[in-house]
Amino acid sequence: MEIVTNALALRDVIRQWRQAGQSVGFVPTMGNLHAGHIKLVSTARQQAAKVVVSIFVNPTQFGPNEDFASYPRTEQQDQEKLIASGADLLFLPSITEMYPQTSRTGISVNGLSSLYCGASRPGHFDGVALVVCKLLNMVQPDLLLLGEKDFQQLTIIRQMVADLNIPVRVEGVSTVREIDGLAMSSRNGYLSAQQRQQASKLYRALCAARDQILAGHGDYVMVAEQQKQNLQQAGFAVDYLTICRSADLMPASFSDSDLLILAAAKLGNTRLIDNLYFSKARS
Repeated sequence: MEIVTNALALRDVIRQWRQAGQSVGFVPTMGNLHAGHIKLVSTARQQAAKVVVSIFVNPTQFGPNEDFASYPRTEQQDQEKLIASGADLLFLPSITEMYPQTSRTGISVNGLSSLYCGASRPGHFDGVALVVCKLLNMVQPDLLLLGEKDFQQLTIIRQMVADLNIPVRVEGVSTVREIDGLAMSSRNGYLSAQQRQQASKLYRALCAARDQILAGHGDYVMVAEQQKQNLQQAGFAVDYLTICRSADLMPASFSDSDLLILAAAKLGNTRLIDNLYFSKARS
């Protein structure tokens, strides 16, 4: 696996691949890789001749009181995992490489970026959109792989790619879970042993809400509120739990068939997000 730290070297390698007629898949990450990330790499390997992975802890998507400084950085272990997974190139830029000067250009996907996680983390998705756009311009891949665990982020990046006519196919890859159902996340390492035992209740709440809807409950607001209360009783500080349309993340009605349950909640200082997509018979 080749490792490059600047855009010029990155483009030189990719130019050679292009001249050889090889397609490029791209997996952007913030490192501290787990099985969910490796699934993205494996999926890219199946669909592209060459796979680029980036590791960059992006400061523009962290708020002033969030965990940028303490976010886990495990570059050596990450490199070993990427070699084992068959990645061809690791792009490992510095902050000055990604943001060489004060930026005067921003990207905001209006509407979508202010919902849910965007409401409690103002500016977060603007930072995500900006860094992903910059990375896409640097890598210029044929295929972009993103995890479905952050479904709002995936939806925002899909909208940005469509709006800006970026020539890349965006593919979401299903969430990888622990045995008890907890969605894999780099932030799970912040949980204490007791919190880790509680954490799987978030996914169970989503499953319970889904089962209620599939059983015919039509008051989605009430279904969501019941599961919020269950989580609060289990020790979670619930940011949101909502039932929406999977296509545009707008609140769902009983007549909608493709649904998504989105949730974010804290255990102690650790913020967990999860979602559950499902379809029901059309009413």
